[in-house]
Amino acid sequence: MQMVERHVREARMLIATKEHSEIAAALRLLDAALAVAPRMEVALEMKARSLLYLRRFKEVVEMLQDYIPSLKMAISDDASTTSSSDSASAHLSREGASLLSSGGGSEPACTCFSVSDLKKKVISGLFKNVEEAGQWRYSVLGQACCHLGLMEDALVLLQTGKRLATAAFRRRSNSLTDDIFSSINHPFSGDNHEPKRPPKTEFESISRLLCHTKLLIRRKTAALAALDAGLYAEAVRHFTKILDGRRGAPQGFLAECYVHRASAFRSAGRIAEAIGDCNRALALDTSCIDALAIRATLFESIRCFHDSLHDLEHLKLLYNSIQRDRKTPGPVWKRQKVQHREIPGKLCSVAAKIQQLKQRLASGETGGLDYHALIGLRRGCSRSELERAHLLLMLRHKPDQSWNFMHKCEFADEKDVDSVRDGAKMSALVLHRMIQRGYASLMAAILEDEAVEKQRNNAAEGNTSFQGVFCRDVGNSLSHTRFNHPIPLKYEALSC
Repeated sequence: MQMVERHVREARMLIATKEHSEIAAALRLLDAALAVAPRMEVALEMKARSLLYLRRFKEVVEMLQDYIPSLKMAISDDASTTSSSDSASAHLSREGASLLSSGGGSEPACTCFSVSDLKKKVISGLFKNVEEAGQWRYSVLGQACCHLGLMEDALVLLQTGKRLATAAFRRRSNSLTDDIFSSINHPFSGDNHEPKRPPKTEFESISRLLCHTKLLIRRKTAALAALDAGLYAEAVRHFTKILDGRRGAPQGFLAECYVHRASAFRSAGRIAEAIGDCNRALALDTSCIDALAIRATLFESIRCFHDSLHDLEHLKLLYNSIQRDRKTPGPVWKRQKVQHREIPGKLCSVAAKIQQLKQRLASGETGGLDYHALIGLRRGCSRSELERAHLLLMLRHKPDQSWNFMHKCEFADEKDVDSVRDGAKMSALVLHRMIQRGYASLMAAILEDEAVEKQRNNAAEGNTSFQGVFCRDVGNSLSHTRFNHPIPLKYEALSC
């Protein structure tokens, strides 16, 4: 136990330096201490705060995943479905045990205690309440969840931690007298208690993070409500406020918003924008099932069967891995909308769709792409409409600016930046070439129609007969036959 205390003491000194290398060394000491005493609260708190300071949010969540609200609810739902038949018997056994224990209790009715022990408990209770033992978990885990995009969980955890801290400080301030009120900031020299109230800077950072989290959740809720109500332009506007906001958002949360905005774009008939949002979502999260499903549907709607088949094959691989491993891709705490019991049905539907597309390709149904739907134009559009739509799409989907959305993204791991940039650039280049081919094809068709119309007008002008007054026609005929001299006329008077 002395070795554990020495490791904790040395780790505290290393953490006080605020140097990344020193904090990494402190983590090694804390791991050694926790290997001997895995439930040591001080070591656990120091390790969690050190990981949070080093921005290793995934390790924080993996360390404290038992306290994530959504994960606890999912586990409880699974447990309730699997053990529903045993609940009645367990309830009866608990009631029987309580009835048996009420008659002959093992504890005596009255116990002897020491006054000195009671005094120690009262004094220690002034500085450490039993309810505050795990208070740091809410604030640390809430910050980590927020940076990983688990915004709803972060909101619950941060609010709970802030409420517990405020209530604990109020209880301590009410129970202390004027003589010992100042001892909160200056504990006894023989005690190794940590300050119960975090520094003011931590309170301020948590408050700012909580306000930003509330704003993002509020805008997302409004956008989803507009999407459900069929107000697709309004939903796009709300999601754009999140995605193009002045303050960034976590990687996972942005990927989810891109998927929802792609769904709104698809419902509004803006295929190119929807494909672009799916590309960004897949660049941020390569195993995003919703983005793959939406993009496959979009490619099929414009008769791009090869790309649709590629996305469906990728989707099938994900479903097969989920069914084989009996868990969704990624860590346990990562939120997935698909449930394991839904996988067999989805796998059958994807396999049927793949077979259907393969049959269409084998039968030679590889006609030209529906570029009108891709660019968002009606059939028979004018040249000005095509040029305007093409200009807007080129401004939004430039390959050299395809990774600009990354400036608004807060990455949980800096190693993901290069892979996200490469994926975004590659998919944007494919979309850019598709739009360029569509523009060239539609412009060629418009030019051909204009040439045919011009030729038809010229032919119509050549076939028109000249019509005029009789005298003018006679004069023109005489002038064309060079009868320019005057015709002599003889006037004779008639006598009666």
